[in-house]
Amino acid sequence: MSWPNFFTFLRLLLTPIFIICFMNRHLGIATVTFLMAGITDGIDGFLARRLNQKSSLGACLDPIADKLLLSSAFVLLAWYRYIPSWLAVVVLSRDVFILLGVLLFFLFNISFEVKPSLLGKATTVTQILTVFIVLINVQIHFSSFQMLVPIGIYATLFLTIISGSHYGFKGYKIMTKVL
Repeated sequence: MSWPNFFTFLRLLLTPIFIICFMNRHLGIATVTFLMAGITDGIDGFLARRLNQKSSLGACLDPIADKLLLSSAFVLLAWYRYIPSWLAVVVLSRDVFILLGVLLFFLFNISFEVKPSLLGKATTVTQILTVFIVLINVQIHFSSFQMLVPIGIYATLFLTIISGSHYGFKGYKIMTKVL
């Protein structure tokens, strides 16, 4: 197994640990687990490029690992009312929208490359940072973190909508060329 795929698998394993810790109110451990999982997202991509170890498995598993981690985090944070529920709906809707596009491509036998855009990467980083800031704020009410929460929420909202629209537009262009 390559190092990038190892870190992707690690993120997949850390996600249920994060969920269990969060639901059992072990917020410190949940925060550290989430942070470790978020860091693996950067490490796997960096190593794949640096070591020239990009793989089809990694290209498929990495976005799945991201979506599982972030969807879980946003649902939990909304369920416990640490973030507005509409933000979780927007984040989940974008991911479902993207997955439905991939399913359509598969059903119509349209070949495509699984390649995140720069905007998609920025959205993922912003979502990770927002979850981390909210988790820290829930435990320690520092005024600096309290001020960052609404910034993170609205930055996540903006980038999630823009990147979802961007992926939709790219998918539409591919579909109209082929069909």
